[in-house]
Amino acid sequence: MEKVLLLQPERCIDCHSCELACSLKHGGVFSRTLSRIAVFETPLRFSVPLTCLQCDDPACAAVCVVNALTKNQETGVVEYDQKKCIGCRMCVSACPFGNITYDRSSSTVLKCDLCGGEPECALFCPTDAIQWVPANQDTRARKEMMTRRFETVFSEGGAS
Repeated sequence: MEKVLLLQPERCIDCHSCELACSLKHGGVFSRTLSRIAVFETPLRFSVPLTCLQCDDPACAAVCVVNALTKNQETGVVEYDQKKCIGCRMCVSACPFGNITYDRSSSTVLKCDLCGGEPECALFCPTDAIQWVPANQDTRARKEMMTRRFETVFSEGGAS
């Protein structure tokens, strides 16, 4: 059964457990800067977990001249191939949500890969602000609504 990462900002308590679980899984260390997910705190003290939305038509993959980022049509994951990457960071600039970063120390793009099917961020979120759920109509509709909401906020200059 297909699953999706469902983000529910209204449940986020700004604990950053998701960031720490992610960095430990991928880098073997607790480091929020090495995480593929980030908790963004708004000026109104509202916290929003942000990670790759695995876009249907990913801008990051479209600008990658060496095809280091590609959309896996079977899984829906936008996959990153470090061996192909030349470090130009065009994908970082192209992501309309700012959900891709670049680690200079390892010359690596940091982008959510859904942990191969068991996202650590969802496993360790104490409030279920991040959930790995079956992709039924309800969860797909909520994910699409949240994506549109993020698009609206970010396209209006709501984030810098």
